[in-house]
Amino acid sequence: MPSQAEVVVIGGGVIGTSVAFHLAEAGVRDVVVVEKDELGSGSTCKAAGGVRAQFSDELNIRLGARSLEAFQRFPQRPGQEIDLHQVGYLFLLSSRDHVTAFERNVDLQNSLGVPSQMLTVEEARRLSPLVEADGLLAAAFSPDDGHCTPESVVLGYATAARRFGARFRTRTTVRSIVGTGSDTFRVETDRGAVSTPAVVCAAGAWSREIGEMVGVDLPVSPFRRQVMFTGPMPELHDRVTPFTIDFGSTFYFHREGRGLLFGMSDPDETPGFKLDMSDAWLPRLTEAIARRAPRLLDVGVRNGWAGLYEVTPDHNALIGSAGRFFYATGFSGHGFLQGPAVGEVVRDLVLGREPFVDVSALDASRFAAGQARPELNRV
Repeated sequence: MPSQAEVVVIGGGVIGTSVAFHLAEAGVRDVVVVEKDELGSGSTCKAAGGVRAQFSDELNIRLGARSLEAFQRFPQRPGQEIDLHQVGYLFLLSSRDHVTAFERNVDLQNSLGVPSQMLTVEEARRLSPLVEADGLLAAAFSPDDGHCTPESVVLGYATAARRFGARFRTRTTVRSIVGTGSDTFRVETDRGAVSTPAVVCAAGAWSREIGEMVGVDLPVSPFRRQVMFTGPMPELHDRVTPFTIDFGSTFYFHREGRGLLFGMSDPDETPGFKLDMSDAWLPRLTEAIARRAPRLLDVGVRNGWAGLYEVTPDHNALIGSAGRFFYATGFSGHGFLQGPAVGEVVRDLVLGREPFVDVSALDASRFAAGQARPELNRV
């Protein structure tokens, strides 16, 4: 562990590596990233890989759209193939209230340059033939959305950050952060201490503990989310399959190799760092599949995994600072897709620049002030 650094970033997932890349690219030559496991081993490597700009919150739309632009250019900057498939996101709507809300959201998205649109049920079924239309009222779709490979994004950012001089310390746990009284922090780890004038918390589901070390309340709770993979599905060969979400149930699927990745949130899940697979969600998942994509019931399941959502009370991110302690966390399932834009924003906050979008409304203090900012378009 080096004894000093200009910036210490805690967390080596997509947010932490994006922050490190953007800082190092901007000329901060002494960036140290501390990760308790391996790079991308937390929530990032368990993400479904979706990328989109279809949100209900203007800030999230801007962050998503900016990130989509970065994902499109990723092979050139920072320089890594990420297997981007812009097949679109298709939200299936079976509630009149949801239809009304999505119509309003599409108008907002369009005003910000996102080419989303409302579709009829028949138009939705033509895009995603596995869908059973019973009970559907409408759908929303944006062709620029899609999915890519999270591990490749982390690899691209980390490799480029290293080229600019950033250093990464994996298998290194932060034990404490102490303010020295001279505008610097002393970050104590199990591999030594490093002094720095700026700390960035990008620790995802583990962020609350990091915030407590410096007296900052980061209300982030870990919630288990599970995904599974089907065996090969020959009928999908050469078919473009959008990332399809049955919004009422949160059941979703997208192409993965020769089959599908699919998942669904579990409303009965309780907070905790639970990474084991559980069968408790299977009855509800099976019911949702039978109602919305019954042909999947006849396809074998290959394997699956459990990861963690980093959830805040309003399902919206925490981005801000307390002095020279910066944080970008609590994305509630949207951290991977917003990673490129958030790296830009945090870079500018650290360097005292004005970011491309005002993120002050995402400051962690909003809850104490009674200014929660709920996000509707979430799974």
